[in-house]
Amino acid sequence: MSEVNKVEITCAVNGEERVLHAYPMARLLDALREELRLTGTKEGCGEGECGACSVLINGEIVNSCLVPVAQVAGAEIKTIEGIANDQKLHAVQEAFIQHGGAQCGICTPGMVIAAINLLEKTEKPTEAEIRDGLAGNLCRCTGYMKIFEAVVRACQEEDVKV
Repeated sequence: MSEVNKVEITCAVNGEERVLHAYPMARLLDALREELRLTGTKEGCGEGECGACSVLINGEIVNSCLVPVAQVAGAEIKTIEGIANDQKLHAVQEAFIQHGGAQCGICTPGMVIAAINLLEKTEKPTEAEIRDGLAGNLCRCTGYMKIFEAVVRACQEEDVKV
């Protein structure tokens, strides 16, 4: 395909207006990683099964490997790079570090996005709600307990700001 078939798509990524030049059916995952160089969003399976590529679009968690870039015109997208605030890590990110919730790092961005999405929707989630909130994310390195513990600890923090 030639460059002529590419379209301009304007959206906000991590609070900044961006213009993407991509084929309409290109995956959002590829546009984020290749055009914007936001490589924190990972590709695990490429089929929407593992959650490694999770991002927030207009406040809803999605697998960016399944989203055609044309679909995000005018949308607000938040990637893992947009989670920290003024060089201060989010409480979920801190908890992952402090409680060993990250191993190889492939699933970590998606897990963090899923946990933050959960906290935005449920102020003090129960253990069952945490398990449900993380259910769309697969980890191949851990038995999930350290990830689960990190999210529980983040939920217990008094100053969790989402």
